[in-house]
Amino acid sequence: MSLLVLPVVLCLLCTVPRPVSADLGTATSYGPPYIPTRCFGRRPDQFPPQYFFVAVSEGLWDGGSACGRVYKIKCLSGLNMPCKVGETVEVMVVDFCRKSPCPSTIAMSTYAFAAISHNSSAPINIEYLQI
Repeated sequence: MSLLVLPVVLCLLCTVPRPVSADLGTATSYGPPYIPTRCFGRRPDQFPPQYFFVAVSEGLWDGGSACGRVYKIKCLSGLNMPCKVGETVEVMVVDFCRKSPCPSTIAMSTYAFAAISHNSSAPINIEYLQI
């Protein structure tokens, strides 16, 4: 009888959710023109649905390996409480930050930024996780 219980217990331990650790950073909004990008040049089909995409700073760029990565982003705080409570957005990396130095960890398209923040002009503090 105990030999049958052991595999069941081990199986349950394998499916126990483990805490996931997200990174903290800052985000700003950037507007068009979005083309060309450092990842996909002038390809018109490079942007994901709803134009939820980002340009990343040097720390995430990884020599261009960041192209196509998908992140889940949540607004944590900012000036005048800009965060849309409980909202997250999934974004795809299509570019390297165009300003030097980059003003934030992640520069979000205006559409992606508006999905999590009420204020399009102020930087926000974010939590982000590669998915």
